[in-house]
Amino acid sequence: MTASGAQRRTPLPPRATPHAPGDSAALRRAGHAVTSMSRPARLHAAIPASPAQAAHVRRLVAEHLRRLPSAAGHLDDVVLATDELFTNAVRHASTGPDDTIILTIDCRESELRVTIADRSPAQPRMHTSDEAAESGRGLAIVAALADDWGIAPADPGTPGKRVWFALRLGAAP
Repeated sequence: MTASGAQRRTPLPPRATPHAPGDSAALRRAGHAVTSMSRPARLHAAIPASPAQAAHVRRLVAEHLRRLPSAAGHLDDVVLATDELFTNAVRHASTGPDDTIILTIDCRESELRVTIADRSPAQPRMHTSDEAAESGRGLAIVAALADDWGIAPADPGTPGKRVWFALRLGAAP
């Protein structure tokens, strides 16, 4: 609530927008998240580094996975693990209000891989938290849900890092 008693509304997040090669810069300048769907099993989106975008990320991931029959059985685990990585990137790696976090989902015949890229060089560490702690379990959750996970350098010429997890497809979740 604001001082006047009116509720403050959170602005709607930018929608992920399919694009043709070469027009992503214009879409980003217009405030849109950019999604590449050049391959039906790939999602690539630039998302503002804001805690308010977490629900948008969860919806985006769920909508994408529903279109991939081989990955649909892993929907809940992928949404939760992605949410944890996005939240960690916002909390620990965001450099300011104009920062973006890149979400990439690649679904191949036998593997689903989710990558969150941020601009911070700081390496995430798995913490041992006490049971009453309100935070600090993100990477432990990812490790428990995924078949594999790790940290990779950012794309060449880009500062930061990529944190990813993978699930084998075809096996029961």
